[in-house]
Amino acid sequence: MKDKPYIIGLTGNIATGKSTVAAMLARLGAQVIDADKLAHWVMRAGTQVNQRIAERFPGVRKKDGEIDRAKLGALVFADPQALRELEEIVHPQVIAETLRRIESCAKPVLVIEAIKLLETQLHQHCDAIWVVTSSQEQQKERLMRTRHLTAQEAELRIRAQPPQEEKIARADVVIDNSDGLECTWAQVLQAWNAIPGVCPQSPNLPWEEDIERETR
Repeated sequence: MKDKPYIIGLTGNIATGKSTVAAMLARLGAQVIDADKLAHWVMRAGTQVNQRIAERFPGVRKKDGEIDRAKLGALVFADPQALRELEEIVHPQVIAETLRRIESCAKPVLVIEAIKLLETQLHQHCDAIWVVTSSQEQQKERLMRTRHLTAQEAELRIRAQPPQEEKIARADVVIDNSDGLECTWAQVLQAWNAIPGVCPQSPNLPWEEDIERETR
């Protein structure tokens, strides 16, 4: 029987920099499960989730059978009830696939990157909860720059989520992604070296600019 990996639940509100931190953890040797990418995967053309979304939200399925996520997002982020209904369709399948991938993990540290880590109870499978934070102005700027949203669209997505403080209150580790990536990297290194059983890294290990800068 293989040893269970140390599982980090990585969460934070939209565009705080979760995926940047996940990329840093991957560089340090962790396996990363990206729940957002899994959500895209479970709603791909031909799946039951895809069919249920198309039935609940007419007009969001493209000619090739894939879901138009921009159109779907515009609908659900403007309607809290619609967002809850979408989550009820998608989240159970994402959770099931996440648990399957945990079982097959061969690395000593595994990261579950999920904006809804706490709401979906995925945190119950984690050894520690890490929360990534940044200012709302930074969230807005990142959404406009990386997702090409208007200021109004970015604000709508930020307001659709609970306050960051609610996540911070439940965190074992808080990574403040407000003061530049080198500062974020230093915090990640410090928290990584505190994980039981990991091979410690030098606190002077340099940041590499080629790590992909995602900001979900």
